[in-house]
Amino acid sequence: MRDLTVTLIQTELFWEDIPANLATFDKKIDSIAEKTDLIILPEMFTTGFSMNAAKLAETMNGSAVSWILSKSKAKDADITGSVIIEEEGKYYNRLLWAKPDGTLMTYDKKHLFRMTGEHEVFTPGSKLLTVTVKGWKLRPFICYDMRFPIWNRNIDNQYDLAIYIANWPEKRASHWKILMPARAVENQCYVIGVNRVGTDGNGFAYSGDSSVIDPIGNLLFQKADTPCTYTARLNYDRIREYRENFAAWRDADGDAVCFS
Repeated sequence: MRDLTVTLIQTELFWEDIPANLATFDKKIDSIAEKTDLIILPEMFTTGFSMNAAKLAETMNGSAVSWILSKSKAKDADITGSVIIEEEGKYYNRLLWAKPDGTLMTYDKKHLFRMTGEHEVFTPGSKLLTVTVKGWKLRPFICYDMRFPIWNRNIDNQYDLAIYIANWPEKRASHWKILMPARAVENQCYVIGVNRVGTDGNGFAYSGDSSVIDPIGNLLFQKADTPCTYTARLNYDRIREYRENFAAWRDADGDAVCFS
């Protein structure tokens, strides 16, 4: 299996300003010099973490979807991040996953952050998404999802890399830094977390701390407080050998136990 090259974009977001954010990511993606397989953007990358869905929501024919598909094709790389989507009168915090061939997949955030009323505005998703890139199996989650191990459970090595996109506030940064290695260790997979920096329109500060963690829980990369674009190369032999030599996954509780 070939190595997987993944680029993380950690940046400030313009509050509730879709055109400004798309312009920012245009420039940042265009500035990526090396070939990459996947580009990861933060949660609600077009608006910041806003509950103003009635004003900001786009449809699946809107500018964000059009942009991510176009950018994926132009860069010849998968691109993912979440936006506010309206569909059949409901609002979703929806992760978009665009492929260069024009394929678009989606994942709707399952665990809605009740402390800001997200559960009162948005409709939760109910289905996991697994995407294949260069033979790797990738599973994306959104922010608060990270706190719920059963939803993240990697039964029979269904995925090799867990991706968490977030608007995770600085005041709970210690939780972010604890939970990512925990998810890597218990699921015997790589973990990548992509968070934002700066301050949002509600006055919440974000320290970023976007990270890359190997299946043993080792921190391979982490950056706090400043915007950055970072490219990581993940080695599949590292995960294959670990799963063979320490096959804890074979003794994990099964699907019926986790989801019954």
